[in-house]
Amino acid sequence: MSTSEFQSSNLPLALVTGAGSGIGFGIAQHLAEQNHKVLVTDINIDAATSAANEIVASGGVAAPFALNVTSQEDIDAAIEFAGTVDVLVNNAGIQHVARLEEFPVDKWKLLIDILLTGPAMLTRAVLPGMKAAGKGRIVNVGSIHALIASPFKSAYVAAKHGLLGFSKVISLEVAEFDITINTLCPAYVKTPLVEKQIEASAKEHGISEEEVVNNIMLQPMPKKSFISIEELCGAVDYLISPVAKNMTAQTIVLDGAWTAR
Repeated sequence: MSTSEFQSSNLPLALVTGAGSGIGFGIAQHLAEQNHKVLVTDINIDAATSAANEIVASGGVAAPFALNVTSQEDIDAAIEFAGTVDVLVNNAGIQHVARLEEFPVDKWKLLIDILLTGPAMLTRAVLPGMKAAGKGRIVNVGSIHALIASPFKSAYVAAKHGLLGFSKVISLEVAEFDITINTLCPAYVKTPLVEKQIEASAKEHGISEEEVVNNIMLQPMPKKSFISIEELCGAVDYLISPVAKNMTAQTIVLDGAWTAR
């Protein structure tokens, strides 16, 4: 799909970060099916292009865009290309697991930049257009770790907790408009990133991958089930709908009763 075809489409525009694979791609694909044109952004332009091509091949309207969410220059360029963003999905993320005293300083700062500062600066960039339009929806992809902690994930947990506080502040700042900001907090979603964590944990602990899943990842979760991307898409559907105009600053927890204990 050409740039002119994408930009001339009258469909509402959704910008999804980290959309080259996993949760981001699943949400981008779903939004296209729900009659949004989707700007598929990812730091890996090849992944973004492949994802956008797949969406277009299925009949959707999509375009790829190289976006490093830690770069203000990239953020400004993405918004200039997109124009008014109707739906922003802040999904891009990475993980690093280490004791704090062994955590590389640059890696700790990078996680905060990607997981917290990036969503903040993207939100900052889309708000003028949303305010001019009088409406907008911002969905942050958080984590169960926005609510609880796990050892060796200090940067990730700190950033995800911060995302909830950030969302509350923005909800107050835009309360006079039909603009909402909410955070999805799923337990483990079986994405390629999590598959790698399972494999790495199995090697580290000297146990089988099945034992990692059952005895480490799903052990705190009463329902003992991974969260599906379809569940996340269903939550996004509600959050961006007109009937959710007063659902803002909220934490939508999909955790199989993990945090009920």
